[in-house]
Amino acid sequence: MELIRVSDYIWEISKTGEMKVPARIYASEKLIELAKRDQTLQQARNVACLPGIQRMSYVMPDAHQGYGFPIGGVAAFDLDEGIISPGGVGYDINCGVRLLRTDFKESDITAKRKELLAEIFKEVPAGVGKSGVTKLSRSVLKEILVKGAEWAVEQGYGTVEDLERTEERGRMKDATWEFISERAMERGIPQLGTLGAGNHFLEIQKVDEIYDPEVAKVFGIEEKGQVLVMIHCGSRGLGHQIATDFIELMEHKFGYKHLPDRELINAPFKSDLGQQYYRSMCAAVNYAFANRQMIAHWVRDVFARVMGSAKGMHQIYDVCHNVAKVEKHIVNGKEKLLCIHRKGATRSFGPGRPEIPAVYRAVGQPVLIPGSMGTASYILVGTKEAEELSFSSTAHGAGRVMSRNEALRRFRGEQIRDELARKGVELKATSWKGVAEEASAAYKDVDEVVRVSHETKLGKLVARVVPIGVMKG
Repeated sequence: MELIRVSDYIWEISKTGEMKVPARIYASEKLIELAKRDQTLQQARNVACLPGIQRMSYVMPDAHQGYGFPIGGVAAFDLDEGIISPGGVGYDINCGVRLLRTDFKESDITAKRKELLAEIFKEVPAGVGKSGVTKLSRSVLKEILVKGAEWAVEQGYGTVEDLERTEERGRMKDATWEFISERAMERGIPQLGTLGAGNHFLEIQKVDEIYDPEVAKVFGIEEKGQVLVMIHCGSRGLGHQIATDFIELMEHKFGYKHLPDRELINAPFKSDLGQQYYRSMCAAVNYAFANRQMIAHWVRDVFARVMGSAKGMHQIYDVCHNVAKVEKHIVNGKEKLLCIHRKGATRSFGPGRPEIPAVYRAVGQPVLIPGSMGTASYILVGTKEAEELSFSSTAHGAGRVMSRNEALRRFRGEQIRDELARKGVELKATSWKGVAEEASAAYKDVDEVVRVSHETKLGKLVARVVPIGVMKG
């Protein structure tokens, strides 16, 4: 396939063959070379062949090969002619990031850093298959699937202000548990309030650089050295099972011989099966919101206990990274409702969008982009330009460049622990194997990913944060 360079950071694959639209990739020369190593570009081309796709198949700067869609893939579909695809959402539905600010400076917590991390490690279960501290009945789980983070706040986990500063206010209103399998429910019952393994983490961070003081202040980020807490996790086994179940159902009903890739299995958005998946996916999104809500509450409890106060521990924002959502966008000069698939991508709404919390509406949506273990993470703000560039989307992280098996061959968890310690970063983990799999060298350079996002105006840099303490599943 021919890859055309449009500008310093924009590349395109022209519409050919079965493609209904072109594919566009946002990347530097360094990042496009990494994308060429796997099936990212072919997957972007395949997505462009799907029914009802609007404008282009988009690829964010952190993209790498995924299931069907590339991770870092964004595609919008007409509601009448278009589709919904589990591969365009991902298995970890609403894998996302929550960020809390504090009134503490790094110097305030230095002496108690180890204790803080150890206590959080006790409070928040982490690791593959770990059970939470909250044992749910099936009826309560059904309520959570419908209410999301609202349920958690009603139970005393956090505040209404948290909901106001969460994407979708912590609840997708189209959610229902009605079409979710017994197996998915069984997997969801024990795992609420757990971090999980893989690239999920909880970090105590400090502000390392402020690029836009005015927007940073609106977000509650006031000075270098300020302590923040970042929580990165999703819908656990429940979301994974929902994806698995509906991929199987869609294959059985529609087949895949008409598709460029079996993994792009889908259903028409307005079909019965398409709506069943959409509403079940919304329920998994709600479960993940409730999950992060509870973890954030326990983190505040630990700070209150160890530091004597949780004053000022307000939520900055909580964003989805794996989701399909119905949003209004302009296509060919007309406003349309579209189903936006963001797989490993962050919504990046600019100023004025009604979906943004009132407190941020004048400046734009907070965009949270976590790095890999031990590296910087970034806070950006959404832009008006991103609407036209990518249906208001940007990158979601560093993006893998190395398989977990390859990382295990190259790295040892204990070695990474020692390297982090030399940098002044405390690490707590359930598994050294898991640490080795998530070595920062297994990921793209998050600084480069964010630079491209900023230069293309997919998102505007606000602040850079670095870890003080890292908790891994």
